[in-house]
Amino acid sequence: MPRVGPGSPEPLGVTLTEHGVNVAVFSAHAHAVEFCLFDALGETEVERITLPGLSGSVFHASIEGVTAGARYGLRAHGPWAPHAGHRFNAAKLLVDPYARALDRPFALHPSMCGEAGDGADGDLDSAPFMPKGIVVPAPAVTAARRPQVPWSETVIYELHVRGFTKLHPGVPESLRGTLAGLAHPAAIGHLTRLGVTTVELMPVAAAIDEPHLVRAGLSNYWGYNTVGWGVPAPRLAPGGMAELRATVDALHDAGIAVVLDVVFNHSGEGDASGPTLSLRGLDNATYYRTLPDAAHRYVNDTGCGNTLAFEREPVMALVLETLRRYATDAGVDGFRFDLAPTLGRRGHRFDRAAPMLTAITHDPVLAELKLIAEPWDVGLDGYQTGGFPAPWGEWNDQYRDAVRRFWRGDAGVTGELATRLAGSADLFASQGRTPSRSVNFVAAHDGFTLADLVSYAHKHNEDNAEGNRDGTDANYSWNNGIEGPTADPQIREARQRDARALLATLLLSRGTPMLTMGDECGRTQRGNNNAYAQDNAISWLDWEHADAAMTAFTAALIRIRREHPALRADRRLHGRSLDASGIADVEWRRLDGQVMTHDDWTSAVTRTLIAVLYEDSNRLLVALHGDDRAADGRLPLPREGHQWHLLVDTSRDVPVLEPASALDTDVLRFAPRSVLLIAEQR
Repeated sequence: MPRVGPGSPEPLGVTLTEHGVNVAVFSAHAHAVEFCLFDALGETEVERITLPGLSGSVFHASIEGVTAGARYGLRAHGPWAPHAGHRFNAAKLLVDPYARALDRPFALHPSMCGEAGDGADGDLDSAPFMPKGIVVPAPAVTAARRPQVPWSETVIYELHVRGFTKLHPGVPESLRGTLAGLAHPAAIGHLTRLGVTTVELMPVAAAIDEPHLVRAGLSNYWGYNTVGWGVPAPRLAPGGMAELRATVDALHDAGIAVVLDVVFNHSGEGDASGPTLSLRGLDNATYYRTLPDAAHRYVNDTGCGNTLAFEREPVMALVLETLRRYATDAGVDGFRFDLAPTLGRRGHRFDRAAPMLTAITHDPVLAELKLIAEPWDVGLDGYQTGGFPAPWGEWNDQYRDAVRRFWRGDAGVTGELATRLAGSADLFASQGRTPSRSVNFVAAHDGFTLADLVSYAHKHNEDNAEGNRDGTDANYSWNNGIEGPTADPQIREARQRDARALLATLLLSRGTPMLTMGDECGRTQRGNNNAYAQDNAISWLDWEHADAAMTAFTAALIRIRREHPALRADRRLHGRSLDASGIADVEWRRLDGQVMTHDDWTSAVTRTLIAVLYEDSNRLLVALHGDDRAADGRLPLPREGHQWHLLVDTSRDVPVLEPASALDTDVLRFAPRSVLLIAEQR
């Protein structure tokens, strides 16, 4: 029998000691907490040990004889009283929220659900079907070889680890679909050839499938339904945190930074009918925000069934410990926070100075990393684009929508497009934030792919088994004449032209550009704009049919952006000279070369946007011609002593001119729906 002593209330979780383990579990409302040991296979429970120590709201014990590799779980005893916010049920084995490893993926089972005392599922022991924590030593902390990519030079590539590697012919089959596969030179080689500086990994933490997906025979492919926040998902990282660290190191060696997409706003325990897996069974009333009604229903600002209570210290402690662990143990370079306004709520209102946001922003480990918010959730006061603290970057959906609407042909959006192209000062400048904090994108994992954006006027989510009701209807997409696949060469070419124009707009804009996986390859999801449940060829990157020309075009745009300060300078445009040259940092021109007037900005017929940019002796002309008709424009730049070269023309089959083509006229020829980039050489 193990020898049990009171142990220490710190640190929370299970910590290896010289003679065994220290166990510390927070619960402000439990009567008792048990540490449950299992056999080497994690199948049979061999012992339950009641934690004898209690310091404040932390139950704790020292237990001799427990060694690395031991399988364990927790059980909490307390009232089943939903009317008071309590949902204790000792029949449910619970995952330690501070666990460092799990022995298997989560797989939903009826025994995980139900109410205590119902004589049915609620009284079933869930232990045979639950993942078990694995006792592992804290890794030796070694400094990460971070690339230290400045915001102004950052180009983000959002990817799903499984989807990126599952069909990659250069990755060994045994590694496909895993983080180790992403670390393979064949996978990293694509990223380096593309020229991106940063990968944003969609969630890699342990998650569970929602009940409605299990009933439909589907799974949560995206992974936005976390349970074990600090545990890399066993399916994606069979080697756990060490595998994640090895992948991060491999990407760092290639000069690529790593940002993790993290999901703290809700947990995979869902609403009151969902499974009891961890926080619900440990202390539901503390960890979750509930409504003050007879049933203490969950606040659902996330649209996922529950919302964590970030104004409470135990929740803050869990989040900060998890983030620090990924920063130190895995060496990541930053985080993208899903539904981030949830972290900043005081009651029902968002506050950029809320305790959780302040703690993250000023944490000594996290403050030097990139922090990126998805700045909306579905609750009251949930739309907060531009509202986060000064160091943070934010996904800019207003950029996405303005670019899409302009190229779709919507009237009256040219003025807004100019604001977005210039870095969205209307959203970010009030806090002194620079353009780089606007994370610009035209497509992301949530929504149409780039190829589908120009091929489908409507979503086609029938495979999600929700009657095509899921996913947004506000796509601002177009199909160029036929919905979906076509053999018509004219329509196919029109779609290619539009995709090139969208990519060029993105990479020639001020701000931080974000590409999503496969858009540089022409990836399609067959019109599905919410492919979260499609762990199959709909979501995986089809390397065999990748569009090599589009990939080369994207890489060339990234290179051009890197070479020209006027495209990536991280400061606001003012329309006046800021150095001794006397040249304005931006001039907005009409097709006839004259300066844009107020009426031009607001006119429904203005379909061409011309910006002449200047930064650090680098002068460029960026022209977006959204009209379906060709046009001639005047080059509003001096000719004597200057030579102008055409670098990019998206209307051409080979849109990047190498070498650049010297211009011998001040008349620009705009093909229908095209982007031109022209550079001055002195």
